[in-house]
Amino acid sequence: MLREITLGQYYPVDSLLHRLDPRVKLAGTFLFLIALFIVNSWTAYIFLALVLLLLIKLSNVPFSFMVRGLKSVLFLLLLSVSFNLFLTPGKEIFRFYMFKISQEGLHIASMMAVRLILLVLSSSLMTLCTTPNELTDGMEKGLSILKKLHLPIHEIAMMMSIALRFIPILVEETDKIMKAQMARGADFESGGLFRRAKAMVPILVPLFVSAFRRAYDLALAMEARCYHGGEGRTKMKPLHYRRADYLSYLFLFLVLLLSVGSRFVALP
Repeated sequence: MLREITLGQYYPVDSLLHRLDPRVKLAGTFLFLIALFIVNSWTAYIFLALVLLLLIKLSNVPFSFMVRGLKSVLFLLLLSVSFNLFLTPGKEIFRFYMFKISQEGLHIASMMAVRLILLVLSSSLMTLCTTPNELTDGMEKGLSILKKLHLPIHEIAMMMSIALRFIPILVEETDKIMKAQMARGADFESGGLFRRAKAMVPILVPLFVSAFRRAYDLALAMEARCYHGGEGRTKMKPLHYRRADYLSYLFLFLVLLLSVGSRFVALP
């Protein structure tokens, strides 16, 4: 389960999406998320799903690899759907003891499920097609306008990219600790919720120790190399927009405009 988390991983392959400027991919993910929360009809959701499938096809990332990442958020997905399904008042269509399902609850829960699935897939696609260094440069360039407000943009971008980079590392470390504890007789599967939570304590302590040690080693390595970001620092691969980047911006804004337009048109 833990190894199936795709957020923060990079999938090395040559594709159109991999060659795009990281600023385009960051802006595209942001605009796609905005579009997801704007639309409110099944026709618009199908349109956004087709757009996402097209982007996955252009990325050359196997679709099965993308879907595998949904297993890590399955609990959150079921929890959100259950709350909307059973707690939304409306016209009752089914009842089982104290649980009832309304027509409005079924509609909202199904839309919430589709929205969460598309949200996770689109976010994972961005990290799978962008290296941590590209993410740092893209965020720093994209947020450079905020430097006029004296905000530490480079430091913020660096922290966010390192956090994303550490996700797969910490997941792998957690998997190793769990296997080591299970080899010593630990049981993480049986018992109730509180017993399982208590069994996770021997995992959290060494995980935090390992995370702090990795962070300290990274800080020492950067300091030993006299690292300093921000002004005056040169780039080995400076970012430049190309024709494909401008066409991608045009495509993304067209998708956003169609999503906004769907709010004012009666769609099924």
